[in-house]
Amino acid sequence: MTTYLDSPDPVRHHLTEDDLALAHALQLNGRASFTEIAAALGVSDQTAARRYTRLRTTGKLRVLGLTDPFRLGDLSWFVRVRSTPDASASIGAALARRTDTTWVSLTSGGTETMASVRSRGPGLEEPFLVRKLPRIPRVVDVSAHCVLHVFFGRDLGFINKSGPLTDAQVAALSPRTAGRSRTTAPGPVVLDAPDRLLLDLLARDGRAPVGELAAATGLSESTVRRRINDLRGEGVLYFDVDYHPDVLHRKVRIALWLEIDPARLAEAGESLAAHPAVTFAAAVTGATNLYANIQVDSPQLLYSYLTHTVSGLPGLRHTVTAPIHRTLKGPGPYSPSRDGTGGGRLTAGGYKDVQVAVKTKGGQGATEPGQGVRARPLAPRSVPRLVR
Repeated sequence: MTTYLDSPDPVRHHLTEDDLALAHALQLNGRASFTEIAAALGVSDQTAARRYTRLRTTGKLRVLGLTDPFRLGDLSWFVRVRSTPDASASIGAALARRTDTTWVSLTSGGTETMASVRSRGPGLEEPFLVRKLPRIPRVVDVSAHCVLHVFFGRDLGFINKSGPLTDAQVAALSPRTAGRSRTTAPGPVVLDAPDRLLLDLLARDGRAPVGELAAATGLSESTVRRRINDLRGEGVLYFDVDYHPDVLHRKVRIALWLEIDPARLAEAGESLAAHPAVTFAAAVTGATNLYANIQVDSPQLLYSYLTHTVSGLPGLRHTVTAPIHRTLKGPGPYSPSRDGTGGGRLTAGGYKDVQVAVKTKGGQGATEPGQGVRARPLAPRSVPRLVR
């Protein structure tokens, strides 16, 4: 498994307008062929493929095939780990290398580490990590907040609000198969072994060619295409664009925790989700029952946003903000075939896991050429130590 921690060099170049158009297209449909993307953007197939290959090989972005925990009967949690400042980086590194975590960040001046953690249902049983983290020296407090409803996020990203594509281009690129409404709360989808393997591969490369997916899963190419389409239609599988933190983020990023009158929670959540500055919004358990990620360009704009926009949310009782200083891990990869512990051990001595690399080469095809997935042990020098 690779994380932002494994990037050999900082990626500091912003995306060009052409790059943003491609990123917007991929956010709309991560499996769109280069022919479809090129037709919508008004460029050649080769130009679209070349731009994507450059962005991916330079570490600026990648497309991931991710799963909705609600549709699999899993639970999603926000875990907040408060620690002494000297321990937060190593705790964050250990959390980032786990297969059951996403969106690992250092916040609040280095005194808190936040992570999104998945655990298996049924019931609101606390995630495995919450039982382990308090045993780590220099951890002051651990809290877990179960995600109850997502107002903005999953297959919708910041670029859906700020991207350059026109309504006509968006309509042309939107996938024909739409997932079921998440408000209908259908029963969990049961996956078989080939489905789990297919989702594992897509979690590491959402644009892996059908031929390679077929060879890795033992399924025919037509079956792979059908299963991807079915899993998308059932709301299990969606595609997201993962950006390197230095590429798209604005200067000020904030974790926003709000206490809302429960009778106004749905109204407040929908209103918050529509704000241009909001990149994620969800109802969660706990005293602060509405959570959001905020991106603005300056502290002055944050002040204005809090005092003029957030203050007007219906049912608002209390506000807590936590500056996000560094993102160690984004939305993936997450492996549906993991065991209940997240595929590794988090102990006072450190964390051991398996690192997965995706090897690619140039070429032409309906999606992205590649060489598949292979696993190798994490180098000992890369294993973060939680206690020295």
